[in-house]
Amino acid sequence: MKVGCIGLGDIAQKAYLPVLGSRPGIELHVQTRTPATLVRVADGLHLPEGQRHRDLDSLLAQGLDAAFVHAPTAVHPEIVARLLEAGVPTYVDKPLAYELADSERLVALAEQRNVTLAVGFNRRFAPGYTQCAEHPRELILMQKNRIGLPEEPRAMILDDFIHVVDTLRFLVPGPVDDVTVRARVEDGLLHHVVLQLAGDGFTALGVMNRLSGSAEEILEVSGQDTKRQVLNLADVIDHKGQPTIRRRGDWVPVARQRGIEQAVLAFLDAVRAGKVLSARDALATHELCERVVRAVQERAA
Repeated sequence: MKVGCIGLGDIAQKAYLPVLGSRPGIELHVQTRTPATLVRVADGLHLPEGQRHRDLDSLLAQGLDAAFVHAPTAVHPEIVARLLEAGVPTYVDKPLAYELADSERLVALAEQRNVTLAVGFNRRFAPGYTQCAEHPRELILMQKNRIGLPEEPRAMILDDFIHVVDTLRFLVPGPVDDVTVRARVEDGLLHHVVLQLAGDGFTALGVMNRLSGSAEEILEVSGQDTKRQVLNLADVIDHKGQPTIRRRGDWVPVARQRGIEQAVLAFLDAVRAGKVLSARDALATHELCERVVRAVQERAA
């Protein structure tokens, strides 16, 4: 199975290539425009010269069975469109694009060509978070905070807060009939944003504070007088009277803890089985993010 990896930055090197480079039956091809990075990464993976590519034309000429896109978001529309037009099942880092119209166009193209398009919402596969999907969820609270990183609203929401938005969508136990957005913007930079989703019998709150004094990710789901809490995608704490803690094993790889390994394998299994995956649900997350962006922009104005 010939698999291409486009873009060899931190996320590819730390999370995806260790998975792809260790799977039997995969002939891995890598592509980047940066010669030094190509040599360093390909040497580390012991890839022969024929599996190293400096442009997309060379990569596509290999007759790929699947591709992973880890290039900067700004070039996603161009790269993903070329892969889909070539009939290559494609997995792309979130977001599909910064602009909703581009995301809509890519999803429509995938459907027209009947080609798999998957978006890397790895938290849907993270063990701690999948355990929360099995817990009563009358109230959901997710915080994903950073230190000293206020940012332009669209970039912050589409590059980072999208994880919070998608996780809330993944965990809400029913249809959402109310959406509320609150935010603090100063000098054009988004300091914090709060998203509330509510429906019959449940409320979900997503919070991101870029001036929080701590880099942390906390998920809590509660209902029926019980609570499950996940700290930094690792420790799972159940609260029903005396708390019980289940810690991540010392030898659990980061890619598995964060759900990336599981997402990659699910995508590759679908490709092998000839199953076409749709990005239509991922598009719904992008649509909700666009709603958040517009609400924040209106508040800033």
